[in-house]
Order: sequence, then structure tokens, then C-alpha cells
Amino acid sequence: MKLVSYSQDKKIHLGIMVHNSIYNLNAINELIPNDMATFLEGGQSMMDKAKLVETSILNDSSIATPISNFNLLAPVPKPSSCRDGYAFRQHVASARKNRKLDMIPEFDQYPIFYFTNHNAIQGPGDIECMPDHFEKLDFELEVAVVIGKKGRNISAKDADSYIAGYMIMNDMSARTLQMEEMILNLGPAKGKDFSTVIGPWLVTPDELEPYKVPAKPNHVGNNYNLTMSCKVNGIEVSRGNMADMDWTFAEIIERCAYGVDIYPGDVIGSGTVGTGCFLELNGTGLLNDPSFKPQWLQDGDTVDMEITGLGVLNNTIKKVDTNFSILALKKI
Repeated sequence: MKLVSYSQDKKIHLGIMVHNSIYNLNAINELIPNDMATFLEGGQSMMDKAKLVETSILNDSSIATPISNFNLLAPVPKPSSCRDGYAFRQHVASARKNRKLDMIPEFDQYPIFYFTNHNAIQGPGDIECMPDHFEKLDFELEVAVVIGKKGRNISAKDADSYIAGYMIMNDMSARTLQMEEMILNLGPAKGKDFSTVIGPWLVTPDELEPYKVPAKPNHVGNNYNLTMSCKVNGIEVSRGNMADMDWTFAEIIERCAYGVDIYPGDVIGSGTVGTGCFLELNGTGLLNDPSFKPQWLQDGDTVDMEITGLGVLNNTIKKVDTNFSILALKKI
């Protein structure tokens, strides 16, 4: 299934996409809540009800009317939390090489993650950025999962059953802010907290079965052969594959849930795919050619991310009309 959140008449609703049309689930079955958070809290029972609605529409499209005049939102508009992992070795190795650093051996010992601002989640559409964000503004091409049931101390071999679905994630990054603060060995924080984009819909795991591939050697959990790409202003700048994940989502969830509860509606990102951001691309370009001209996101740029089976996430970068700067507030 492809589940969506959308706004209509200033209210947020839960829908299902069938044959490229969106239907309101609650209007078809009033036992299904009209918001994603409550729906996910209902667990497998709610998923089963939604599946019956999808089957009914597929069998007889006249049973319901598609909705119109709506705005697509982040599939989970208000996640209970948002973590981001570091699963692609290629990205980590390239980024370190570009800084003339050896690959860090700890990457192969355990998966890591950080918490980002779950109140700054966005979906398709405009991304408003402050002037300081445009100091090396970057995209990051990722996959994300949404947790579908509460759990704690989960083994990797069992962790895939906690995944309600998959989405595209763009972990927006203000690199100047990020690099300044991380000198103090804390973060990423302010360079990351202004926007994390997910969407365009939540795809349930059953839809990805045809793409399933084995995890990397010595790793546990589901993985998928899903081509990942990003275009900026219609020009492809990044291409990778989810199958290149070294740490699986199952292994990341195992670490996330150690000694703490994870909840329905928690969002967990994969980390950046190899070539999946300008920071890496610019570093590689300069390493190979000192005259290479770095590229960063600018006001008015369009960012289109596409992942096989997960759709296309479309955004436009917009600059807020203000001169307010926190970079200018530095004491020295």
C-alpha cells in the first residue's frame, strides 16, 4: 500500500493511493482514523483494514470517489521522533578521503545514528531557508523507515517486523553551520535542525518484496535493490542504490531500541547514499581537479529525489526575506 497524509480545507487527513488517485480511508471505513499517528498506533489491525479498502477499490473503483484539491504533506507529519543513521560505507569513505582522512574502522563495528528535529519535518513543496542556511546549503539523498509498533531491546533478526513502511528522505544540511559547531564535538545540531523532508508517501514492506536482495556479508536484515537518484534543476547530480547499505535498517533498529522504547511513528533515516550530497561530490571534484567549481543549493532551485518503488519527492528551495543571521552573532 501507499499511504499519504494530505491537507484539505485546512485539515490534515489520511489517505491511500490507488491507481494514482488518493482516497480518504476514513470516508470509506469509519473505523480507520483520519490521521497517520493514530493509524500507526493501531498496528497491524489498522494496516489490515486499510488493505481491505485498497482491495475493494481495486476490485470496484466505483465504491469511492478520489479526493481533489488537496496538498500532499509528509506521510508522517508529526513523527514521535526522528533519527538518522550512517549506513552507506561508500559515502563515509569518500567524504573522509576528500578530507585526506583514513576510513574510520569503527564504522564497521556498529551502526550509529543521531537525533534530528522531529518538529521540522516537511513533505513535498517549498523548503524555506534562512540566509545562514544558504552558506553551503546541501541535500542528502536517503531512504527512511517508519516504526509501526512499540518495542525495546529488539534483536536485528526480529527488527524488520517493526517497520510499517519506507519513504524517501532528504536530510537538508547547512554545511557552514554544521562544520563550525562540530569543531566543538557536539552535533550535528543547528546545521541540521531546520528541515528534514520525507515523502511523498509511506510504502508498506509487501510492495518491496520483488526488489529484495541479501544483506551484505556478516549483516542481518532485509535489503532492497532500489535505484536512488537526485536531480537539481532537472540535472541528475546523484545516483546510488539502497542495496549498497552496509548496515541494514534491522541492525540500526537493534541499536536504537537498546535500553529504550521505540514507538509507532518514529522515523529512522538510512544516512546518505554514496554520491548523495554536494559535500561529497564537491570534495571528490576538488580532489580530482583543483579548478573544479563547487555547487550548493540556491534560492529557487528544484530538488527531485526518486527511489524505485518509493516515488518522487519534489521540493523547491525558497529564501526567507530577512537579514537575521546567527553566524553574525559570533563573539570573535
